[in-house]
Amino acid sequence: MSIPAPTIEPATEADLPAILGMVQALATHHNDTAAVTLATLTRDILGTPAWAPTLVARGKSRPIGYATLCPLIQLQWGVRGMEMHNLFVLQDWRGRGIGQRLIKAAMRTATDMGCAYMTVGTHPDNRPAQRLYQAAGFTPLPDRGPRFSIRLKGQESLTRGS
Repeated sequence: MSIPAPTIEPATEADLPAILGMVQALATHHNDTAAVTLATLTRDILGTPAWAPTLVARGKSRPIGYATLCPLIQLQWGVRGMEMHNLFVLQDWRGRGIGQRLIKAAMRTATDMGCAYMTVGTHPDNRPAQRLYQAAGFTPLPDRGPRFSIRLKGQESLTRGS
């Protein structure tokens, strides 16, 4: 008698105790001490925050800049974070503090969502952005090792430039 192939489905509340055990086992495998709880798993796996909250700066009744946020997590410690994925201000409006205001609003949004940290990246040659982030209190991160990407079938047009 053959064993049926496993199915892949979204996690449910009933799965959380097993997931908790697996997260703890993975943390142990990496010599970490997991601080995750059923409550943090419920919040992070079954919660309903926006996938990518976006803040818009308006000037003369039209958008002149925006910041898009993407949730991050350190699941084994039960800690939420936020990546400021995009920060953009129209050329004519740069140098007027709009980027700084968007950063501050993004930080408030992340704090309101229970985040303990926020990250942002920029091109190595974008010195003005680096100065802006450091002036806002961000500190450079040491190299975190290689990162990887894959283009998903049917989604090629969504991943240009990566």
